[in-house]
Amino acid sequence: MIILGIDPGLQVCGYAVVEKKLLDTKLVEAGVFRTKLKADLHERLHQIAEDIQQVLVLHKPQAVAVEQLYSHYKHPRTAILMGHARGVILQQSAQAGARVKSFSATRIKKSLTGNGHAGKPQMQRAIQAVLGLPQLPEPPDVADAIAIALCCANENAD
Repeated sequence: MIILGIDPGLQVCGYAVVEKKLLDTKLVEAGVFRTKLKADLHERLHQIAEDIQQVLVLHKPQAVAVEQLYSHYKHPRTAILMGHARGVILQQSAQAGARVKSFSATRIKKSLTGNGHAGKPQMQRAIQAVLGLPQLPEPPDVADAIAIALCCANENAD
């Protein structure tokens, strides 16, 4: 099974493609999409859609795993802007025929470390160990996307 994990972002969007076989999971590709900071919102959303579409066409994932939105109540504008990016990602994934799954940050962390409040360094070490990577996954957006994809792979194994 091919799973695309996405850490949604309006400026930087992390993605990771993992292949889950019976007793093995391997990282196929990971990276980030970046939009122009000064571009209008609709241009940034269009760029995200095009970038996601390229990965969907290239890897043909059966599942797309996306982190659920979380925003502190003091920053509702952030949640709204992130919701736009997440909406484009969900739409492109559905159009590609992939099964879309959403996971909360605590569920993702618990899936990999057993601790729903694990910090970024602990998550990076867990990802490195699970996938046998020579280095810690960087940048944080990529590490988050890998974690999301691995959480989905773990859920499908149950």
